[in-house]
Amino acid sequence: MSQLLQAQVAEIFACLDVALPPTEAEAPGDSLLHSRTPIDGSLLACVAQTPRAEMEASVRRLAARQRDWAAWPAPRRGELLRRWGLLLREHKPELGLLVTLETGKILQEGLGEVQEMIDICDYAVGLSRQLFGRVIASERPEHKMRESWQPYGICGVISAFNFPVAVWAWNAAIALVCGNALVWKPSHRTPLCALAVHGLLHRVLADAEPDWSAVSALWLGHSDAGRFLVEHPDIRLVSATGSTAMGREVALACAPRFKRTILELGGNNAALVCASADLDLALRAVLFAAVGTAGQRCTTLRRAFIHESIYQPFVARLKQAWASVTVGDPRAPATLVGPLIDGAAFDAMQRALDECRALGNRVSGGERLLQQDFPGAHYVRPALVETDAQHAVMLRETFAPILYLCPFRELDEAIALNNAASHGLSSAIFTDSLHEAERFTSEQGSDCGIVNVNLGTSGAEIGGAFGGEKDTGGGRESGSDAWKSYMRRVTSTVNWGQGLPLAQGIRFEL
Repeated sequence: MSQLLQAQVAEIFACLDVALPPTEAEAPGDSLLHSRTPIDGSLLACVAQTPRAEMEASVRRLAARQRDWAAWPAPRRGELLRRWGLLLREHKPELGLLVTLETGKILQEGLGEVQEMIDICDYAVGLSRQLFGRVIASERPEHKMRESWQPYGICGVISAFNFPVAVWAWNAAIALVCGNALVWKPSHRTPLCALAVHGLLHRVLADAEPDWSAVSALWLGHSDAGRFLVEHPDIRLVSATGSTAMGREVALACAPRFKRTILELGGNNAALVCASADLDLALRAVLFAAVGTAGQRCTTLRRAFIHESIYQPFVARLKQAWASVTVGDPRAPATLVGPLIDGAAFDAMQRALDECRALGNRVSGGERLLQQDFPGAHYVRPALVETDAQHAVMLRETFAPILYLCPFRELDEAIALNNAASHGLSSAIFTDSLHEAERFTSEQGSDCGIVNVNLGTSGAEIGGAFGGEKDTGGGRESGSDAWKSYMRRVTSTVNWGQGLPLAQGIRFEL
């Protein structure tokens, strides 16, 4: 299987016209990243890590072009992103398959991730003509105040394995169209996806007139490469996606330098299923939100609070749905759940389930499903845990397909359970009651950055700002006015008269 998958990777890179990374024979063994597919655990390719000297040199190149890139008209920057989006459209099937091979997510989700890249390119093209400031009324006669937005400087992006291309593209498209140079440190688990999509962007930038290829850099490596990015004084903004523990390290490293951060960290997301809910709709939404990407999304549904009057029948239907979920090769059209990323993820899942059993909770599923053709991979049956109270294990994010089920009696009780998590990313309520929906989305409701009604916790669109509060980090990416995070605000006052009146009526005469 390994040779077949390696050949498939080679075909994808040939189709993209992007250079395939060096093989183990062509690069020193201690400087390699080993890309292994979760499908069967086999080796896809060996990729050379970026040497420290090259990382430093690339920052110098970025700094040398930053001023010119910032001065280039924003609509012309948008045109380059339009061309990149066209290349992504052309190669969507190949890129979607590559995402599936390197992450193990099903092909539909791999293709969906590439579509997110295409969508954010389209968004950035429109944004390139809408980086608006404003004119502000001045209290002084013959004065005008105005507010403008200007490029911020070199932006660094650190991304995670579970969305190896889309989350970077959210940052890259917006940062670039806002006039910033860019450096990307992807997950060490997904270097092939990074090489492929950055290679397409690099081609567009290099083919432009003038050549802008020096405004975007890719660094491959482990946490030391990310640390170098965070600590480099010339990188002025760090957007980091990953665990809360990683985000704390980034924030602490950036604080002494007053370096701006955009943190997209963990999530421990909940849904409320009320007595008035459309249960057919809720069932489908809960299923996808809980098991999509094998539970390895920051927006995965992990806690479901179900009104006591419908708890038993709804849980019975959930169990039937869970039993029907097809787990297996993510390339197969019928598969809904692919493998976990690695053995460590499987072990973490089993520890959480063992803790639940020790508390007396009822656990359904969670067992490893051995695949005859893929003995080295970690396929699992998604787990349901029935409990009558919210325990500490439920308040920890386990990056695996575990859904905790708990009854509630009053809406405010369920809202308090939702808000008890230290994370504050995504939340949902299923109800046909206007009162319940509006209360949940109000200041008295969910404390998350994403609050949905009658849909699950995952599947955000690029048009809205994405992110959350508390241990989720507080950052916002993608749409709405998230672009302002990548720019600096300038307030200017122009005196077009002959006098010099002072604000607040202050008199100062010589």
